[in-house]
Amino acid sequence: MSANSNTMNVPTLIGAALISISWLMGIDAAEDRKAETPNFVVILVDDLGFMDIGANNPNCFYETPNIDELAQSGMRFTDGYAANPVCSPTRYSLMTGRYPTRVEATNFFSGKRSGKFNPAPLHDRMPLNEITIAQALKAQGYSTFFAGKWHLGDSAEYYPQNRGFDVNIGGYSRGGPYTGNKYFAPFDNPEIKVESPEGDHLPDRLARETAKFIEGHKNKPFLAYLAFYSVHTPLMGRPDLVKKYQERVTRVTGKEFADEEQVFGEKPRQVRILQKHAVYAAMVEAMDQAVGKVLKQLDDSGVADKTIVVFTSDNGGLSTSEGLPTSNLPLRGGKGWVYEGGIREPWIVRYPGVTKPGSVSSEPVCSIDLFPTIAAITGIPVKHDVDGVDIRPAFTGGMLNREALYWHYPHYSNQGGFPGGAIRMGEFKLVERYEDGRIHLYNLKDDIGESNDLAEVMPERVEQMRQRLHSWYQSVDAHFLVEKNGQVPWKPGDGK
Repeated sequence: MSANSNTMNVPTLIGAALISISWLMGIDAAEDRKAETPNFVVILVDDLGFMDIGANNPNCFYETPNIDELAQSGMRFTDGYAANPVCSPTRYSLMTGRYPTRVEATNFFSGKRSGKFNPAPLHDRMPLNEITIAQALKAQGYSTFFAGKWHLGDSAEYYPQNRGFDVNIGGYSRGGPYTGNKYFAPFDNPEIKVESPEGDHLPDRLARETAKFIEGHKNKPFLAYLAFYSVHTPLMGRPDLVKKYQERVTRVTGKEFADEEQVFGEKPRQVRILQKHAVYAAMVEAMDQAVGKVLKQLDDSGVADKTIVVFTSDNGGLSTSEGLPTSNLPLRGGKGWVYEGGIREPWIVRYPGVTKPGSVSSEPVCSIDLFPTIAAITGIPVKHDVDGVDIRPAFTGGMLNREALYWHYPHYSNQGGFPGGAIRMGEFKLVERYEDGRIHLYNLKDDIGESNDLAEVMPERVEQMRQRLHSWYQSVDAHFLVEKNGQVPWKPGDGK
């Protein structure tokens, strides 16, 4: 792992990074590339944990050969992050390059769960004045396509077709496939205008639509954004794959569950510590097969060598609620938690002619980086403030000039996570609890499981990182817990 602790603020860094944008801007491999505008395929998997793919986990219970092959043909990031431990905020950050805290989009839309205190205000729509990556690319002559889960607004004006995408297959207000027969046709999804034959599987339908778009637009630049509903609940798998993993489950032994820390005076939260869920495994493999279908289409259409593929997830694996289908160990926690299990994601980039096949980077990258990186590659003028950085230096083994990454989750997670914030600087990560202001400090290089709290023995580092985090809160106008029943929660500035 490596990072730079430069004290320059994020907007300044972004401005500096985007002053001079050219096709490859200093990357030597540019000379070997055709002078063409690249295509982009962005694959976003819902709720896929860092340890849910073989490329990150040699002992993974689930088979992901197509994703693993993508990693072998591109660059795998060991320290890739989502901007938030739940879905909608991260999806917002991927679209805009901005921290979701800037617009109070800090929980899934619309998650307004109270606990000891009331949560911070939640703006549960991506504001219409935001500039999306699809709008930016479309203005440069790109054809733009979206398939899958959107979850960024509750009415048609917020849907993909009105946010820069020429085509929208299946993206609307819902956060899961909750209509019709859910993962199996009939889907009864209002944005899937032509219904599938009965029994058709949703991830395959979305992959087929993506492949069809690629073939139909192979002669001009395109953005294909495939945001799977998989592997989000409801837990439903293809019967053939479920049977396959049910047989495999009988050969897996060991303790499946343990207790996470006690929070909010409640009983300890149960957490899965062993991957052994046949239905979830079937969902992961079916999603991987769908990914393979899209990647094969790039080859068949003759555009693989001029298409940049980005693969990631929107939050950590679901390990503490709703069936507890996966284990994120050695990462702590999961979806809904600001521990690494909730925010560290699979991150793979295949950039033909630039990323070395099978290469690995330990530079911290985040969903806020997608927009500025695509903008830098294509020369798109960035007309709004972004928080992410151009991560192209990492593609050739370089470091990123970033002072820190930040997280802000002022809500009560229905997965059991506590309201809190976090900052990562270099190898260190500080976690702050919003109910009472307690602080934890971890060295991620030595303690990826966040089990050894260094806050008491490294007070100077705690103070430095806490001040930096609080300055960031101010810069993005962060909001916090609200009093309830006369009880007043901690606020930044109150001290511990």
